[in-house]
Amino acid sequence: MTSTTAELEALLMQRSLTDAQLLAAADAAADFRILPNATVLKIGGQSVIDRGRAAVYPLVDEIVAARKDHKLLIGTGAGTRARHIYSIAAGLNLPAGLLSQLGGSVADQNAAMLGQLLAKHGISAVDGAGLSSVPLFLAEVNAVVFSGMPPYKLWMRPAAEGVIPPYRTDAGCFLVAEQFGCRAMIYVKDENGLYTENPKTSKNATFIPKISVDEMKAKGLQDSILEFPVLDLLKNARHVREVQVVNGLVPGNLTRALAGEHVGTIITAC
Repeated sequence: MTSTTAELEALLMQRSLTDAQLLAAADAAADFRILPNATVLKIGGQSVIDRGRAAVYPLVDEIVAARKDHKLLIGTGAGTRARHIYSIAAGLNLPAGLLSQLGGSVADQNAAMLGQLLAKHGISAVDGAGLSSVPLFLAEVNAVVFSGMPPYKLWMRPAAEGVIPPYRTDAGCFLVAEQFGCRAMIYVKDENGLYTENPKTSKNATFIPKISVDEMKAKGLQDSILEFPVLDLLKNARHVREVQVVNGLVPGNLTRALAGEHVGTIITAC
């Protein structure tokens, strides 16, 4: 370990940060998982929160019960209000970075609302620098709420086409799970999981219980349940090598997924 560390330090002092040998030495360095016992939940904005009390209250009760046995980082999506503001901003020819800021403000609103609903249980919402206090919240109450939008803002990498930010709340929640080295990443949506077609519009849609990133891309399903960049993030991840998509409108689904049951669709890195 000492020689490897010394080699890496020497390379960092002498080589470009894109040097192949330096990158290989950095890749060989030992991984450290910051929160290996925590699970990240992404609560869909349009699929769950926008549905109001009927969808959110039962899920809140399930989260409160689940946190007795699980450490939960609860990220919020943006949903319909973000789509509305994207349409206005795109129509004004504003750049992806500004749309990212606008979409993030909606995800922040959803985190604030969910945080207030969970407040009487001691579960708080944090943002920005407040993420540094996540370990304390997990140690004290086993759960914390955060806005799922990654904080790229004006530094959002533009998509190949159009100005809609490619890295949104699905990606933001996955990045939290991967960077903290969490045990699992669960997306709570309003469908049972991944289908061959959109089940809301096609009677021929067939449910897919498990699939890899490469298989999804080969079938042209890369943008059908999660944001497209999530698949590339998953493919290259070190810690979170699969994600699970469950229907949060079905009572008990989240609890079963947290317990390790194969509920919904599991998407694997390979």
